[in-house]
Amino acid sequence: MATSGRRAQMQEYNVPDDMLTHFGEEGIEQFKAAFGAFDVSGDGSIDETELKNLLKKLGEENTTDEEITKMIASVDDNKDGSIQFNEFLTIVKGSNLGIGGQALAAVVNDGMKMFNVNGMSTGGGGYANFSDDEKIAFTEHINNTLQGDPDLERMLPMDPNSMDLFSASSDGILMCKLINKACFDTIDERAMNVPTKKPLNKFQKIENQNLVINAAKSIGCTVVNVGPIDLVDGSPILMLGLVWQIVRIQLMSTISLKEHPELLRLLGEGEEMSDMLNKSPEQILLRWFNYQLEHAGSDRRVKNFGSDLMDGEAYSILLNRLAPDTCPLDSTPEGIIENAKKLGIDPFISASDIPNGNKKLNSAFVAQIFNQCPGMDILDDEEIAEYDMAGVMEDDNVEDSREERIFRMWMNSLNIDDTYVNNLFEDVRDGVVLLRVMDKVQPGIVSWSKVNMQPKNRFKKVENCNYCVVLAKSMRFSVVNVGGVDLMDGNRTLILGMIWQLMRQHTLNILIQIGGGTKIDDKAIIKWANTTVTEKGKETSMRSFQDKSLATGHFFLDLLWCLEERVIDWDLVTAGETEEDQLLNAKYIISVARKLGCTVFLAPEDITEVKQKMLMMLTASIMLASMKN
Repeated sequence: MATSGRRAQMQEYNVPDDMLTHFGEEGIEQFKAAFGAFDVSGDGSIDETELKNLLKKLGEENTTDEEITKMIASVDDNKDGSIQFNEFLTIVKGSNLGIGGQALAAVVNDGMKMFNVNGMSTGGGGYANFSDDEKIAFTEHINNTLQGDPDLERMLPMDPNSMDLFSASSDGILMCKLINKACFDTIDERAMNVPTKKPLNKFQKIENQNLVINAAKSIGCTVVNVGPIDLVDGSPILMLGLVWQIVRIQLMSTISLKEHPELLRLLGEGEEMSDMLNKSPEQILLRWFNYQLEHAGSDRRVKNFGSDLMDGEAYSILLNRLAPDTCPLDSTPEGIIENAKKLGIDPFISASDIPNGNKKLNSAFVAQIFNQCPGMDILDDEEIAEYDMAGVMEDDNVEDSREERIFRMWMNSLNIDDTYVNNLFEDVRDGVVLLRVMDKVQPGIVSWSKVNMQPKNRFKKVENCNYCVVLAKSMRFSVVNVGGVDLMDGNRTLILGMIWQLMRQHTLNILIQIGGGTKIDDKAIIKWANTTVTEKGKETSMRSFQDKSLATGHFFLDLLWCLEERVIDWDLVTAGETEEDQLLNAKYIISVARKLGCTVFLAPEDITEVKQKMLMMLTASIMLASMKN
């Protein structure tokens, strides 16, 4: 077809210019073929009957009429009860879709695969190249970690040499369980959609995967360009990337000074405790590895988890140093694995992985060895006093510790280049991380020519921190009596206050953007929440984010119910009269909110203790999810 003819046909189909630019003429032609396959009647639209028949062909027979109506309504711009071609393109593009739209996009994706519409996957999944070694290692680790779980009996053990990992993970249940193994009680499993007599439908799978994605963010995973549809479809590359992050957290969460104060023995000449506090687990593990090699009398040193470990010699020396009577020197891959098993380790890697030098698999294996046998003398009371370890080993301010973790996870979720926060109070002291977060919250606010990107001395660090205060004032933050020296010296209260205001502003910016520029503040959020609940006939309300009645959780449960009625199982809700019952409700609220697509960073105690700042963020996140849907 000539270009002019194609253009005319695009006009006939009412293809918006932005869609034509996004997909190109060839892409639009292919989508027209898919649309025609779904539009059985040929009337130029896909109605509820045609969508229902498509779902039956895809094996989704238990999708209700109400869910089908919601799917169509989620993209039905002209409100005619059917899907036109331009609305179909919105589904395929897949941006800013609520749960109904996400479910519909998953159906369209599967339908195009069924009708062999080449190259047109909404999730962009496909079985592109990925590491088979990682797939096998992750599968075996999950088999070992989750064996015996009654909800996973139907899928475990998975065959490591098959694609079982991706199909078994598609409904989100396995991933939820894995997250809870990495960080206990992150997900309230009562909120999961679990199949009974019938398999889960698209809506239920997407809700579970929303829960996975948002819970993963809350424990420190960076989840960018990964949507629930990608996980429902079992996109190997995206799935493996997320699984690795969860497994890494599971294996390395205890590699810290708080859990192992004896790691201070790894400090070099002239270094202080702060130099260890801001190191990543991988950096600590490399130091520990070399410490053991040195104390074994070896000249061998490792600088990475890749090529330096391929010949097996360093592994052999390490294991022999940790257990000389049990682990003889043996640098063969088979000998290394056998020695690890003698220490009680179920090796993350196989003998064939060691010569390949996969950094992820090796770092996970070294973490296993450390967790099983650190091989370092613990600090005595005098050494603890010398290093002033009391504040590290036992936080005297539980609330500060909780906020530190929440704010740190939020910062890591922003996916800022070259920025991963391991210890909030240490990592922000040179000002660079704070400036990067400010620039993320308000793009362009930082003049990078004024920043000392690698400050080597106190003067340069204070200079950066002073600039942070200047920018905070320009953003109208409350920074009275705050100076750069305070940030540099690690003043916890001032650091937490600064980051809270950044977190709040970031959320408000998104709300304002989605709301078309409408001004939104705390009062507007409270008004929206109360109006939403009242219009649905519920009797709960809140006067402010300090309203003590919020401790029961009932208002937030009502608010979430207003977004999606079937998402709350009222049989699981307690009266909220005791602290224990309130905590149960709070855990349920957080997981239900994440299930509905809310990116939530708070702890259940923040609800039961009515922490004003965190309840504002929770309500704003629910409002944001409502606007998106």
